[in-house]
Amino acid sequence: MATATLDRDIIVTSLSNGIRVITEPMPAVRSVAVGFWIGTGSRCEQIKENGSSHFIEHMLFKGTPKRSAEDIAREVDAIGGHLDAFTGRELVGYNTKVLDEHLPIAFEILADMLMHPRFDAEDIEKEKGVVLEELKMETDSPESFVHELFVSNFWKSHPLGRPILGTKKTIGSFSSENLRDYHNRYYRPENLTVTAAGNLRHDELVRLAEHHLRELKVGGVEPKFVPPAPEAPLLLKNRSSLQQVHVCLGVPMHAAMHPLRFACYTLNVILGGGMSSRLFQNIRERQGLAYSIFSELNLYRDTGMLAVYAATSADTTRKLVENVMLELRRLKNDPLPAVELRHAKDHMKGSLMLSLESTSSRMGNLARQWMNFNRFFTLDELADSIEAVTAEDVQAVAREYFHTEKIGLAMLGRLDGLKLTRDDLNC
Repeated sequence: MATATLDRDIIVTSLSNGIRVITEPMPAVRSVAVGFWIGTGSRCEQIKENGSSHFIEHMLFKGTPKRSAEDIAREVDAIGGHLDAFTGRELVGYNTKVLDEHLPIAFEILADMLMHPRFDAEDIEKEKGVVLEELKMETDSPESFVHELFVSNFWKSHPLGRPILGTKKTIGSFSSENLRDYHNRYYRPENLTVTAAGNLRHDELVRLAEHHLRELKVGGVEPKFVPPAPEAPLLLKNRSSLQQVHVCLGVPMHAAMHPLRFACYTLNVILGGGMSSRLFQNIRERQGLAYSIFSELNLYRDTGMLAVYAATSADTTRKLVENVMLELRRLKNDPLPAVELRHAKDHMKGSLMLSLESTSSRMGNLARQWMNFNRFFTLDELADSIEAVTAEDVQAVAREYFHTEKIGLAMLGRLDGLKLTRDDLNC
C-alpha cells in the first residue's frame, strides 16, 4: 500500500510483511541517504541485558555469512559511501549515504548486515574489549561522566536511567545466544522503518526493500514503555585528579509529542542553546566563570529533561550555580522580551531549514516524524509552529518545572571541601 502526502513529495508504502518504506525525493542532488530504524534502545532492555542494543549495533558491523567486517568496509569505501549507526534510549539507527547510482549495492549491504549478523563467539569476545574501552573513554571524560551520573539518579530505578553502553558486568555477560535472542525479539518488521531521501525513485526503493527484507518474519516483541518518575538528586563527587568542577543541573520537561514542545525548544535556545543565550552571555562572556556552558533538551515519548552543563574552578562553582539559578528564576518570573523571543524563533527556523538541505538530515527527519507522530509536517507547518510560540508559553513551561524540589544537581571534580545544599537551588 502506497500513500502520498499532500504538501511534500513523501510516499509511504507498507511491504507485504509490514515494514514501512518512506521516501522523499530531492532531485537537485546526486546523493541518496537511506536509514533502517529499529524501535528499540536501552530503555527496552531488562537490567541483565543492559547495553544489548548498543552491543548489537557493533556486532552488525562484524560481518555476515556473506561478508566479513573487512568486506563491508571495503565495499562501502569502494563506492565512496558512508556507513554509520547509533544507539539511543528509544531508537537504534543504521544509515548509509552514497551516490544515487550506488543505491542498490548500498541497500543490499545494509540489509545483509541487519538480517544476517553472525554473532560469532570469537568476534563477541573481541568486541567486548572494544566496548569496554568505549566505556572507559566515557568514564575518563568528565563531561560525559557527570552527565551519566546525573541521568542515572534523575531517572533512578527506571530504564531511562541506565547507561546506553551497559555496565562492565552486563557487557561481560553477552553471548551469541542472548544477543541473538534480543535481535530476534526486536529486529522484526513491525518494529522496522526504512526511510530515504535524495535523488531516488520510490518504486525502486520499494523493490529493493521487498527483495532484500522479505525474509524478515513478523512476531517480535512490541516495546513496552512505562513513564518514569523523575527525582531531584543532589550529588557531589570528589575527583582530585581533575582541575575543574563539572556541573550538570537539570529539571523534568514535557514529552516529545506534547503541544508545548516548541515552547520547550524555544526556552532551551534562550537559556543556553547558543552563543547569544543567557547562560553563555552572562556566565562566560560577562563574568568569565566558565569556558564551556550550555543547556540541552532531551525529549522522549512520555517524558523529557532540560539539563545545563558547565565546568569551572572549585572557588567559582558556587557563584556559577548561583548565576544559573538566577537565569532560571528570570525565565520563570520575568516577562520575556519580544526581541529575545524573535531572535530565538529565527535561530530555530534557520537551523531547521539549513539542516533539511542535507539528504541525511531529511532522511532522519522522516523517521522521527513517522515514528513519533505517524504523519509528516511541511516546512511551513514547522515554521508556523515555531512562530505560534508566545512569551507566555515559554514562561508557562518555566513556571511548571523550575521549582527547587524538581531541580537536580550533580558535580564532579576537585571540590576542595565545597558543599551545596537544596537551599542553593532556590527557585
